[in-house]
Amino acid sequence: MVILRPMAETEFQAYLEPAIQDYAQNIFENGTLTEAQALERSRQQYGELLPQGLASPRQYLFTLVEPEQQQSVGILWFAIEERPGRAPYAFVYDIRINDAHQRHGYGSQAFQEMEKKVRELGINQIALHVFGSNTGALEMYKKLGYISTDVNMAKTLDPA
Repeated sequence: MVILRPMAETEFQAYLEPAIQDYAQNIFENGTLTEAQALERSRQQYGELLPQGLASPRQYLFTLVEPEQQQSVGILWFAIEERPGRAPYAFVYDIRINDAHQRHGYGSQAFQEMEKKVRELGINQIALHVFGSNTGALEMYKKLGYISTDVNMAKTLDPA
């Protein structure tokens, strides 16, 4: 079973900029913003969520470690969210499995380990967002028992 090890500062610094860029690309490809606007939104959101980096309150960032080789196979980031009128819940902001380690079950294992940590924090619900174009992630989440709670849809029309 993959190990969730708290992310080190050097790992966080290596993670942050590529994550901001990847999220901006997803926003651009799945939305109505220009690339520059998507990058600005991505930087803004990461800045709001992680104002103190790894020390940001209620944020849990982990390096996923394969136990036999003790090598990093990816990252997982979740936060504990509190909203008026709703019980606190965990929200998965990011999971990344390194290309060479995909399709080996590490994503599913990471979610199983995360569920243990969330329970230890006294939380009984986990939520996440996934872009519709990420069919591999959608498939994994469904296999793990996650259900759709909201669905946004769009259609691009040909010019008249």
